[in-house]
Amino acid sequence: MPLVDPVTMSSSAIVKGAVGPSASATKATPGTQGTDSATASTTAGTSSSLATLRPVHIKQTPTAQTVRHALPAALTALYLLRFDALVADPVPVMRNSLPVVAALQMTYALLCLPAAGEPASKSNRKPRPGEKKKGGEIGSSTIITALLATVLTSVVTPFLYFAMVLFGAPFLTHGSHTFLCAAHLALLTLFPLFYVHGVDSAAWAAVAGFRAPFDETFGGLVGGLVGAWLGAVPIPLDWDREWQKWPVTILCGIYGGYLLGRVLGGTLFWGKRF
Repeated sequence: MPLVDPVTMSSSAIVKGAVGPSASATKATPGTQGTDSATASTTAGTSSSLATLRPVHIKQTPTAQTVRHALPAALTALYLLRFDALVADPVPVMRNSLPVVAALQMTYALLCLPAAGEPASKSNRKPRPGEKKKGGEIGSSTIITALLATVLTSVVTPFLYFAMVLFGAPFLTHGSHTFLCAAHLALLTLFPLFYVHGVDSAAWAAVAGFRAPFDETFGGLVGGLVGAWLGAVPIPLDWDREWQKWPVTILCGIYGGYLLGRVLGGTLFWGKRF
């Protein structure tokens, strides 16, 4: 069972680099105590900046690989089957589909992704010849990590709502439309990242600065954000179509961009950086 600190939730994708000289080389000598103290302080302060974020590996169990490929199909089917109802009345459709999307994302995280604090070697180890590897091992610590990731996703959702307003979403009207759209965006793009990185400051600095390597989680974030931005393009066009109303095209861009970014991040662009 992976050991997860529910307070720090440190990322399992962080690799600490060799920092500072060896212990024997940093022994204080007469007249250099002050210099050594300053060096030690600088070394401690820069250790986190020297941490390298590596791409997240999907678990190699048969169950994980099946869920990994089935999730995009399930999300696509859910969106297409409810598209007409979404155009007719967006709010109830987005509200009712949110628990379904949450369940799909949590299943994906628990079965496919390494939890924050879980040793990467344990989640990525391939079975030896003749060894049967259990599929979908879920411990109490991974469930706690998933619940904490859900809480963090909920906390971030209002900030995404205000960001959408700053980017032109209706402020005095369509408040529930925008908030539910922000909730879908957070659940798709941020929940997996909270699950694998927790609240690790070095990991989130790399993600926020778009310096993280591509994988399924980071690719989904980039794809979802780009898709949301491109989804706003048809709204002001004078086509007079029902599906142009807020936020149908935004939600379409979020789902399409997330799925495309997730697939490309886990295959063609895996390990690459901006």
